[in-house]
Amino acid sequence: MITPTATLLVNCPDRRGLVAAVSGFLYRLGANILHADQHQDNEIGLFFMRVEWSLEGVELTGDAFSEAFAREVAEPYGMQWRVEFSTRRPRMGIFVSRYDHCLLDLLHRQRSGELLCEIPVVIGNHDTCKGLAEYYGAEFHCIPVTPATKSTAEEEQAALLEQHGVDLVVLARYMQVLSPVLLGRFPGRVINVHHSFLPAFVGAKPYHAAFERGVKLIGATSHYVTEELDEGPIIEQDVVRISHRDQLQDLIQKGRDLERVVLSRAVRWHLQHRILLYGRKTVVFD
Repeated sequence: MITPTATLLVNCPDRRGLVAAVSGFLYRLGANILHADQHQDNEIGLFFMRVEWSLEGVELTGDAFSEAFAREVAEPYGMQWRVEFSTRRPRMGIFVSRYDHCLLDLLHRQRSGELLCEIPVVIGNHDTCKGLAEYYGAEFHCIPVTPATKSTAEEEQAALLEQHGVDLVVLARYMQVLSPVLLGRFPGRVINVHHSFLPAFVGAKPYHAAFERGVKLIGATSHYVTEELDEGPIIEQDVVRISHRDQLQDLIQKGRDLERVVLSRAVRWHLQHRILLYGRKTVVFD
């Protein structure tokens, strides 16, 4: 049986005593700290911290913990913070177009227990992936998107996400740009995979651009989605070496392997509450 845990994520202006304040508070609760990590951005004077502890024998949880921590630690030190409890499993909604490789990878990793979440719904602007989603037990909804129907389609998508209690939205090679209205409903909770090593080769056909340019490395990038296309805070990236012998289809195939891995890492770290967003950057704790 897995012991339930809690995870605290903190960022605030850097100053003396921050680690002692957090660890001391948890010590007074009788908490056994399992993991702790911290980072300082010396350029802007910010402090970041992630602490995970066992809830075994700890009576102060939920709202009571939040109230006590805010009063005794967070407010005196000017912290932005959140606490997450493993007893609540996040719910993830997936958007997809025609390509199924990233969707299949996420569904398989969730079923195998690697991704600790529920996937109640998959939304596509084509029906290509309907059978795959339903095989893994997720509802599939096909909502076509055209310039004329975009706002109506997004209202329908948002209603489905709300109906299923979705916490995180993952764009698994979803070939549509989300509007600021939809993104505003999930701030910092929409993850995309882009099939290039950003900021190189932004846009719709990066493999074609990379092939024409004759690069020797291609990559994939997973990032949080913002209103600026392909400019969101980067979570994870990886690359593979190519050569003059590789044709365009070789680049696409090698790239798809990277896309699966890079996206699944980013999703797993988000679900494990290992990521802190600040500005255009992320801190990803080990």
